[in-house]
Amino acid sequence: MKSQNKSWLDKNEYPFKSNYFDLPIGKMHYVDEGTGAPIVFVHGNPGWSYEFRKSIKELSKTNRCIAADHIGFGLSDKPFDWNYLPKNHADNFERFINHLKLDKFVLVVNDWGGPIGLSYAVNNPERIKHLMITNTWMWSVKNNPSSKRFSNFAGGMIGRFLIKNFNFFGKVIIKNCLGNKKYFDPAIYKHLEKPNDRKGCWTFPKQIVESDDWVHSLWQKRNNIRDLPKSFIWGMKDFAFSEKDLKTWIEEFKPETVIKLDDVGHYPYEEATSIFNEQLKNTST
Repeated sequence: MKSQNKSWLDKNEYPFKSNYFDLPIGKMHYVDEGTGAPIVFVHGNPGWSYEFRKSIKELSKTNRCIAADHIGFGLSDKPFDWNYLPKNHADNFERFINHLKLDKFVLVVNDWGGPIGLSYAVNNPERIKHLMITNTWMWSVKNNPSSKRFSNFAGGMIGRFLIKNFNFFGKVIIKNCLGNKKYFDPAIYKHLEKPNDRKGCWTFPKQIVESDDWVHSLWQKRNNIRDLPKSFIWGMKDFAFSEKDLKTWIEEFKPETVIKLDDVGHYPYEEATSIFNEQLKNTST
């Protein structure tokens, strides 16, 4: 594998050893820190394992913390001739988890990490100890006008041009996902947006509509995870996933733990790390 220039990476913020898993289309980068009951973090678009760094640094004192970068994101390979379809990211994730031979682990999902990670859960519920679900979905959005508008814009010709030439998703949309846009300093923004491939970033929004049937197929298997323990931590200021989405989860699964964060946006583990970490400690012991 061609080595990546990591001179921009702040090792104080992200002080983890790099590991790589060989996939047919390239090498998947991941961090694997600590020992104990495993916690697996699954990121969305346009993220990577860096966004879980604060939780990994704290929780790896008592747990084994694992976070992979999807192909095209973070420090993983970025093959341009790959299609970057969500269902293929999910296949990669399943290969990765099977390679690690994990069993009875806590699964943490956010954004597109929801369908990708929960795809594994609905097919292997016996291997999941607890689901931690934050700001994501797993059902059809064919009848959701706002989802279709966003998908058509960000995944269409204009969005593709803006993402390809100006890194629009990384530089603009990330900031609009926050509850407090002044929360991140420029260095954190730089780390979140810099290493991600533009093709991967423009493919995901387009797939909100085009992969709708695949996502809906996961929802049809939701009974497989009905009895699994679940916690929901939800940023209420998220423009991507609203309280209506949270209500869909609650009405379907009636979880014992639901934490609503009124001043938090799309990334509860970034904006409310102490609350997020405390709940994860409770679920992983």
